[in-house]
Amino acid sequence: MNLANRLTVSRFFLTLAFVAALSMDVPYRFTAALVLFLIAGITDYADGEVARRFNMQSDFGRLMDPLVDKIMMASAFICLVPLRAIPAWAATVIVSREFLITGLRLLAASKGRVLSAEKLGKHKTAWQIITAIFFLLMLSIRELFRFGASALYAGIWHFCGDTLLAVTIALTLISGAGYLWKNWSLVESQQ
Repeated sequence: MNLANRLTVSRFFLTLAFVAALSMDVPYRFTAALVLFLIAGITDYADGEVARRFNMQSDFGRLMDPLVDKIMMASAFICLVPLRAIPAWAATVIVSREFLITGLRLLAASKGRVLSAEKLGKHKTAWQIITAIFFLLMLSIRELFRFGASALYAGIWHFCGDTLLAVTIALTLISGAGYLWKNWSLVESQQ
């Protein structure tokens, strides 16, 4: 297994640790989750960069990198719902899009094709990561500095959070629809 693929696999295990950190009722869990998520986000960038720069692109990477991205992002948004960081409908939209695209990739694989991630999908993932990091950072700040419900904190949480979430949802829907449109022939061939 080459370095790029190892980074992809490490992101999966970092995601498991991230979910565990958010799920436990221990001191500084939000800060630990933030650090784990940041490291996972860095590996998302690094695995693609390493694969391109050192010609380590592989079918494993083309299939697993976007799949692990989806696991990471779905986990983050699902975990943020009970923390009241994002509404359940937003997590549902994000996770549904990810399942739809994964299903399309599986359909392509059954026909011997590998559908790589596209540029807009990479932008979508970047905005999803930024949005998750924002909420994790806000939770960590509250945890570290023992902020109560200050007006400034609440204002930043709502204004920035709502803006980031709106951009993320828009890119999630647009990139999903575009990917489905471009690969619609796979769906039509099933009739």
